[in-house]
Amino acid sequence: MALGRRSFLGYVMAGSTLVVAADLALAKPARAAVPSGAQIPELYDLEDLQTDAAAPTANLITVTLHEDGTASFAIPRMEVGQGITTSTAMILAEELDLPVEKIVVTLAPSRPELVMNQLTGGSNTTVSTYTPIRVAAAIAKGALLDAAAAQLGAEVARLESHQGVVTAPDGSSVTYGELATKAASATDRRVEVQLKERADFSVIGTPRNRTDALAAVTGKKKFSMDLHVPGALPTMVCRPPTLNGSPKKLRNKAEILRMPGVRNVAKVDTGIAVRAETFGQCIDAIRAMDVAWNPGTVEGESDQTVLARLRKAEVPLAVPDVDPLAKTVEESFTFMFRSSAALEPNSAVADVRKDRATIWAGLKVPILAQQNIAKALGMSQDQVTVNVITGGGSFGHKLFSDAAIEAAKISQKMGKPVRLMWHRADEPRQGRLHPMVTSRIRATHLGGQVLSFEQRNTSVVTDFSHGLGEMITSTIDEAPTEVGRQLGGFGFSQSIFALTQELPYNFGLVTQLLDETDDRFNTGSMRNIYSPDTAVANELVIDRLARQMGKDPLAFRLEFLKDERTKAVLQKVADEGRWGRKMPAGMAQGIAIHKEYKGCTAVLVEIDTRPRTVNREIYHGVTGPRVTKAVVAVDAGLVINPRGLEAQMMGGFSDGMALTLTSSCHLRDGHFLEASWDNYFYTRQWNVPPEFEVHVMPSDSDQPGGAGEAGVAASAAAVACAYARATKKMPTRFPINHGTVSFKVKSFVPPVPPSPTNGLKHTY
Repeated sequence: MALGRRSFLGYVMAGSTLVVAADLALAKPARAAVPSGAQIPELYDLEDLQTDAAAPTANLITVTLHEDGTASFAIPRMEVGQGITTSTAMILAEELDLPVEKIVVTLAPSRPELVMNQLTGGSNTTVSTYTPIRVAAAIAKGALLDAAAAQLGAEVARLESHQGVVTAPDGSSVTYGELATKAASATDRRVEVQLKERADFSVIGTPRNRTDALAAVTGKKKFSMDLHVPGALPTMVCRPPTLNGSPKKLRNKAEILRMPGVRNVAKVDTGIAVRAETFGQCIDAIRAMDVAWNPGTVEGESDQTVLARLRKAEVPLAVPDVDPLAKTVEESFTFMFRSSAALEPNSAVADVRKDRATIWAGLKVPILAQQNIAKALGMSQDQVTVNVITGGGSFGHKLFSDAAIEAAKISQKMGKPVRLMWHRADEPRQGRLHPMVTSRIRATHLGGQVLSFEQRNTSVVTDFSHGLGEMITSTIDEAPTEVGRQLGGFGFSQSIFALTQELPYNFGLVTQLLDETDDRFNTGSMRNIYSPDTAVANELVIDRLARQMGKDPLAFRLEFLKDERTKAVLQKVADEGRWGRKMPAGMAQGIAIHKEYKGCTAVLVEIDTRPRTVNREIYHGVTGPRVTKAVVAVDAGLVINPRGLEAQMMGGFSDGMALTLTSSCHLRDGHFLEASWDNYFYTRQWNVPPEFEVHVMPSDSDQPGGAGEAGVAASAAAVACAYARATKKMPTRFPINHGTVSFKVKSFVPPVPPSPTNGLKHTY
C-alpha cells in the first residue's frame, strides 16, 4: 500500500476502553541498495533478522488507555536490568503526549501467537519494538483526539494535547481518562496515522533515571524468589561432581527426610531435589546426601584436552592470490571457558498439578519455555502458563529455561509447589558457559596497503537451541552443523556469526568464518556472543600491522576504516583520552573499535602493569594489571535514554575488561573448579578504572540501534591492546590470568559449601 515515509497502518481494537495496535506488515519501507563487496552484516545483520521475524505479529502488540488517565503496555520482552521498561515508557509517553509517570510497562507472559516476536536478545528490543510501539501510541492519541473533538465541539486539527490533557481553542479541556471509554471502539477498524517528527520530540533523547531504580535500591523490586506462591517452599538440587552427570540412587533418603525442615526429596534427571522450610535447610540436606552418580559427558577431560580437540578441528588458513612480495602477519589466540552466570542465580517457581502447570521465572524466550515445559511434563502447551518475571541480569543464561523446566519436573515429582534456586556453586560447574574458542588470523600487506585479512574461529559448539524464541526455529539448531556443511551452507551458529561479525576496515579480501566442534558442554550466547573474542584477536593483529607498517595505531585505523561514523567515535575517544600522551614504563594506552547493532563503539584505555600495581594485595581478590582510565564513545543511532545508554556502556566495559584480564573457568578431570563468585573473578570494584567517561555521539538517524551489548567487544579489545603495548608482548591466551588458580577449590562431594555464618566479619 502506497503510504508515506512516516505513514503507518494500525487498528483501533474493540473494547470497553481504548485499545490500539500497530500493523507493520502492510507498511514496511524498502531497503536502500548496498554497494557490492560489503560484508554480510553491512547488507543484512542479526538486527534485521530479528526485526523482520517479529514484524508479522507486530500488530498483536497493544497499548491500552484507562479511565484513570494511565496507559498500560505489556512488553513482549524481558527486563533483565537493561532498562527497557523505562525506555519503552519514554517512547509511549512521547507519542501519546502523556507523562512518563502515567505509563505502566509490564512484562507479557508467554504469548504463543507472537511467533518469533517474544525473544529478548541480540540488543534488539528497542530496534524491533520502537516503531510498532510508536504506531500503536499514535493511533491511541488519534482516537482520543477524535473523541475530544466530539465532546469539545472543535475540529481535531485545532486541538492540542499535552501531558494527558486535550485543550480546545476556547480553553475548554478534557483529560485522557475522561476520554478513554468514549474513544473505545465497538468493532476492530483499520486507521492510518502520522508519527511525530523527531524535531518535535520532548521525551525521547532526554536523560532519565530508571523507573524501577527506587524499588531496586529499597528492596521492593520483585524477582522470582520474592514471589509468594502458596505452598511453594525453598527447593535446591544436589548436583553431580562432574559435568552433566546423573543420579543413580540416593542411598540415605530416610535419613535426609528426618533432617530439620525437610519436607520432600525426589530424584530428577539433573540430581536429587530437596524441598524444605528454608534454603539453609536445603543446603544442610544436600551436604548430608550420599548419592551414587552416573558419569558425566566430559569425564577425565581438562582445558588441555579440549583445546587439543579444537586444534585438531581447525581448518587450514588459505592465503589468497596476492603479490609474492607481500609480507604476512599470522597470529593464533585462545579464549578459555567463561561463565555467563548473572548476579541472580538460576531460579523459578513452579506449581504443577495433575492437569495444569503454572511457572514464574525470568525467561527471555517464554514461548519456547512453555513448549519445552509442556513436553517435559507430558502436557499440552495450553495446559502450561508461563509468567515472565524481571531478572537480575542474564548474560545469555535466561535465553534458556533450564531452571524453569527443572522446577516443573521437581514440582510434578513431589506433587507440591516449589521455589527452586540454584546454589552459587552450581552456576559455573553445571550452568551455561561461553565456549572455548581459538581464533587464527593471517593478513598480508604490501606498499602501505593491507591486501587480505583472513580469520577462522574454531569453537566448542554454542547452543542456539532457543532459536528465535519458539519450537520452529529452535529445532534448526539440533543438527545443522554437519548437515549444513554437507549442503555447502551454514548451520545456525555459523549464520549468527556471519550476521554479527564485521571488520569495518578496507583490508582487501576479508574473510571471517566459524567452525564448531564438541557439543558435550552446556553453552550459551553470553553477552555480545562471538564479538569480544573476534574483536580482541582482530584489534591485536591490527596493532601489529600498524607497527610493521611504521604507523601509529590510531592513524592506521583512521586511514583504513570504511565509514565516517566509526571514524568519528574513534577520533572522539582519541581526543578526549589524549591519545599518544607520554606514560611511565609499564603503563600504556590501548585503543579499539567495534561495529555492530546498527551502530559503532570506540574505547581508549590506560593500563598499569607495573609490579607495585600487579602485586597489590586484596582480601580474596585477584589484582594484576589495573586499568586506570577508560574513555568510551558510542554512536547508537537515535538514543531513547542517554543515561540508560551510558549505564549500558559502563556494564559492557566491566564485562569486556573481565574477559580480557580475569574471568574464566578451569576444567580439570571432568569438572570445572570454580564455585561461586569468590572463585570466579569478574570485575570487582578494585579492578575498575578510577577515571571513566562515556560520550554519546550525536546522530541524525531516525532509528535506534542496539545498545545492550555494544560496549563489550571494543572494551575487551582496547584492554588487550593496552596490555600488549605496556608489556611489549602480545598476549595470546585470554583471560590473561587464566594460568593461575588463585583460590582454594571447593569440594565436589558434597557439591556445595556450608552456609556462611561469619559474614559480618568481612563487612566494611
